[in-house]
Parts: sequence; C-alpha cells; structure tokens
Amino acid sequence: MFIEAPELASYPNLHHAFFTRRGGVSEGIYASLNGGLGSSDDPAKVAENRRRMTEELGLAPEALISVYQVHSADAVIVEGPWIGERPRADGMATSVPGLALGITTADCGPVLFADPHVGVIGAAHAGWRGAANGVLESTIEAMERLGARRNKIVAVLGPTISQAAYEVGPEFVANLTSLDAENERFFQPGEREGHAMFDLPGYIGMRLEAAGIGEFANLGLCTYSDEERFFSYRRTTHRGEPDYGRLISAIAFTP
Repeated sequence: MFIEAPELASYPNLHHAFFTRRGGVSEGIYASLNGGLGSSDDPAKVAENRRRMTEELGLAPEALISVYQVHSADAVIVEGPWIGERPRADGMATSVPGLALGITTADCGPVLFADPHVGVIGAAHAGWRGAANGVLESTIEAMERLGARRNKIVAVLGPTISQAAYEVGPEFVANLTSLDAENERFFQPGEREGHAMFDLPGYIGMRLEAAGIGEFANLGLCTYSDEERFFSYRRTTHRGEPDYGRLISAIAFTP
C-alpha cells in the first residue's frame, strides 16, 4: 500500500508514506487507491481511500491536509485543517503535531521534508515548472520560519517519472536552458529528431543540494514504467484515457 524511506523511517516521531495505487476502493482507471480530490472519481471513494491512508499513518481522516496544486513556487504554513477552499500552492510546512501534509502527484516529484530534531515538516509538489520557479526553496524557507535549520533538513523524493520516460520538445529545452545554461546536463537525445529526454529527478536533486539541506535521498521509482504500483499522467495521455488517479505522499510529526 505504501513505501517508506529509510532516511525518514529512522526517526520514531516521524510518520510518512509514499502511497502506491494499491489498497483502495476506486475502480477502472482510478483503481484503486486514488487520493485525488480534483479527479473525476466518485468523491465517496476518494474519501474512503484518504481515510485508509490516514489510518495507516495512525491519524484521523481530517488530519490529512492538501493544497490546490497549480505548479507554482508558493508554499504555505499549515496550522490546522482548512476552513473553506484549499489555498492554491505547491508546498506546505507545519510544526503542528498530528497534521499530515499530503502531496498529490502522477509523474511530478513528491518531496517530503523534515527537521526531525525540532518537529518541523514540509511537503512539495515539484513538476519541472514548480522546481524551476523555486517551490523547493520556498518550502524550505517556510520550514525555517517555523524553526527548522536548513542544514538539518532531510528531504526524500518519492515516485517520479524517470528520464527514460520523459520526452520533451525543443521549446521545453529552450525554456530550461535559458534559466541556466548548465541545465543542459539534464537532457539526453530523444528518439524523435529535435526532442530530448529530461531528468526531472536529477534536476530536483540538484536544486535541493544547492539549497544546502542536510540530506537528500531519491527512492528511484518511475511512475510511468511501473503501472502496477503507480498512476501516471503521461501514460494516461498516451492511451487517450479521460482522466487518471493521483498518488498521495504524506508526512506527519507526533510528540
């Protein structure tokens, strides 16, 4: 049902999970543990799936907090369950025990953060656009405002589309290399002329290491190639399917 990272699992007060698509009640293209509030799946089934996730984390259903993700660089501080609409953002940080920060992905990079020594956690949705615009750094800065120390932060990248499955066009390459010419190293020639294969996990790792955090780990799991365990937006697009399930990656701190 979920995958743990040794880098986070070694701390007894941290609870985290990179949930797979297994173990839920959704059917069809959403089978089975779809956690996407924005999907067209039956809302009751999504709610039950999310309840099962929080149960695995040892928390109540209302403890799982998500934002309305928009591929931005914005990170918000979470003090409790939202009242009204979810804020539009792609990063979260909290120091409130018992809240689970849940990021939704289906190819983009889910990054879970913790300064386990002071009880500050974070989570970020890092597609290429969000990562390039600074969502990872914004999440770290939000954690620092709550007392985290940058050089003590542990960050783990969960299931993400791999370079072997991520073909992009010349405009994409031009956009990223115009920000920094050294970004050329994250591309390899694609099979189609003028196209390239983009290393999103490598790019995310570079940004985090450049930010000066204490430890970074990449689970090295590809959402596109592992259909049995993961949803994938790109795989769905290639098949012409009308929608896709969403994976949840979540982290919580308890006293």
